[in-house]
Amino acid sequence: MLSVFLSFFKDKDRTKKALIFSYKSLKNLIPGVLGMIGLVGLVLALVSPETLRMIFTYKGIQGLALVSLIGAIVTIPALIAFPLAGSMLKIGASYGTIASFVTTLTMVGLMTAPLEATYFGKKFTFMRQALSFLAAVCIGLIMGFIL
Repeated sequence: MLSVFLSFFKDKDRTKKALIFSYKSLKNLIPGVLGMIGLVGLVLALVSPETLRMIFTYKGIQGLALVSLIGAIVTIPALIAFPLAGSMLKIGASYGTIASFVTTLTMVGLMTAPLEATYFGKKFTFMRQALSFLAAVCIGLIMGFIL
């Protein structure tokens, strides 16, 4: 906020243009973000706790791949993902599975990919998503091995 005031005193017209541009960008971004939040809420509302227990206690590479895929589809902020991970540990999920799930939840976002692609381009979005997914699976495997 201090920077905006300093900028305003230095160059009022340029600061006004920047604030108007920022407002328009935010205004264009809000529908996509609200849509993403709505989709995440819908998906989480449709999945029962028993289904979660079954999915997260599935052992082996298949379980890791399954929760990584789910995490890639459902994008959740870290503030929600970490308490969710704690809940999954309480129902018997392995550390590797949780590590991969949380990593894909926060790094990969298939629901948010169209929004990301409008800002960064399709090629960049695809590469970032694919590499993030691969990294998440590797992290899960390493954590599973270590812990």
